[in-house]
Amino acid sequence: MFAKLNSARRLLVAAGLAAASLVGVAAPTVASAQIPYLQLNAAEPKYAAIVIDANSGEVLYDKRADSPRYPASVTKVMTLYLTFEALSEGRLKLTDRVPISPRAAAQAPTKMGLRPGDSLSVDEAIRAMAVKSANDIATAMAEKLGGSESRFAALMTLRGQELGMRNTRFVNASGLPDSRQISTARDLAILSRATMRDFPQYYSYFSLKGFEFRGGYIRGHNRLLSSMEGFDGLKTGYTNASGYNLAGSAVRDGRRLIAVVLGGSSTAWRDNNMEDLLTTGFDVMRRRSHGERTSIAANLYEEDPTGPIMRPSSEEGDGDQAGLKIVLTDNPKPAPVRVSPTLKAAKESVKPAPKATPKKAKGEWSVQVGAFQSKSLANKQLGIVRDRFTKAVADAEGAVVSAAGGAFRAQFQGMTAEAARAACSAITAKRQPCMVIAPR
Repeated sequence: MFAKLNSARRLLVAAGLAAASLVGVAAPTVASAQIPYLQLNAAEPKYAAIVIDANSGEVLYDKRADSPRYPASVTKVMTLYLTFEALSEGRLKLTDRVPISPRAAAQAPTKMGLRPGDSLSVDEAIRAMAVKSANDIATAMAEKLGGSESRFAALMTLRGQELGMRNTRFVNASGLPDSRQISTARDLAILSRATMRDFPQYYSYFSLKGFEFRGGYIRGHNRLLSSMEGFDGLKTGYTNASGYNLAGSAVRDGRRLIAVVLGGSSTAWRDNNMEDLLTTGFDVMRRRSHGERTSIAANLYEEDPTGPIMRPSSEEGDGDQAGLKIVLTDNPKPAPVRVSPTLKAAKESVKPAPKATPKKAKGEWSVQVGAFQSKSLANKQLGIVRDRFTKAVADAEGAVVSAAGGAFRAQFQGMTAEAARAACSAITAKRQPCMVIAPR
């Protein structure tokens, strides 16, 4: 009973907010007064990110996490949150029909393309939003639950405030471009955590790679569901103004992390950055469980899509890494050395010693010591690390691995699990970024 009354109260407040927005006056509610006026800084890079522990909510990493950004289709996580809420409260059933209005049918792609007067089940509508990111279906669901999309958007904003999303305002249910629709990486992480916490019975929708619909198969946009170990959701998003966005989550060794990446320069760059953040996060959590004091920022060379490589901050020990920074100098060539004919003849009579046979790789584990914008920088980093930690990587083979998005990862390969962990422990003891990579 309380849940139904609470939902009715939200709908009434949402109606007030929606009406106020239409006539251009502020609604007389506390919730609306709490929504700050946000304006994007055109001079600031689009990229923003955050990683949190899903269990505790601890922030493990953040980069411009509170700067306003356009959420694009990550907006649909809130539309789905309110759909799941209606299902859990009995106001909606998976078999109920969602009608397609002329307004819903007129929404811009991506869309299912259903005609006005058609309908689909709630279950199909959820799949269409989670997998296809269908804008027409998001609008149709908003109209079914809120009466109109503007009322539903006001309800989205109000619900977000109740969840702790202090810097978010929704004006539509799909994420289609609108300068008034603003959120932050932190707020979207809060929403992602609330969705899996409050409605675990419906979270599997975010893991779908595709679904059958009227004789056809609809494929999803989230490539990491197929390529990254333990990755199981949540939602992609893109507009020209927002860049490539992704709210993601993964589980390894009983630990779940949530990450949000906003403003990527391409799908590949966004996915690569998400994988690096989560993989580094899991490694940090594992090492913390063994008593190490470390952080994602101290172990990640992150490539900003709008700028140069971002080094760990000074508070994470950048000063201790001064000896590892790459410095290119133009040294003068040494003067040529003259060799006497007798010495030259003696040298030519000596056969060169056979080259030493390189040691064979002993395992399939690797240690990564950085990701760079060019192959040459990655190779230089390998040389620097090998010179400084010769014993730790003596039996390993240096390699530069090309990654999605144009990054080059500097790795020492062919190690056993024990050797890789020991090497990374020795490297990180000197405040040098390092990550153990298990065989896939």
